Amino acid sequence: MTTADDAAVELSRVVDRLRTMPLTRLAAPWGDYPSRAAGARALAQRLADRAADVSGAPHRPVPDVGDAAVGDQVAVTGRDVLSLVPSEGDFSAVTADLREVRFTL
Repeated sequence: MTTADDAAVELSRVVDRLRTMPLTRLAAPWGDYPSRAAGARALAQRLADRAADVSGAPHRPVPDVGDAAVGDQVAVTGRDVLSLVPSEGDFSAVTADLREVRFTL
């Protein structure tokens, strides 16, 4: 069973990794993305979209405010979705998404 605590731990791990990653590495290609920062921004967008879905709000784009801020964007959107107390299924999906990103960063 995945809990809010599990999701919070994974969020913290991903955010820590992004915040401490050199900008040159954030700018390097990553999987299907032109950069790790772009992939992390996509994660932030998925988290923001999930938070919007849970709260019934419309989806809004996560702006590109630069590679150096992408860890903060993931932190904010991740905390938003976790604060909305989604269902156990939502916690599992968020945790799995975060874990997959962390393993490939």
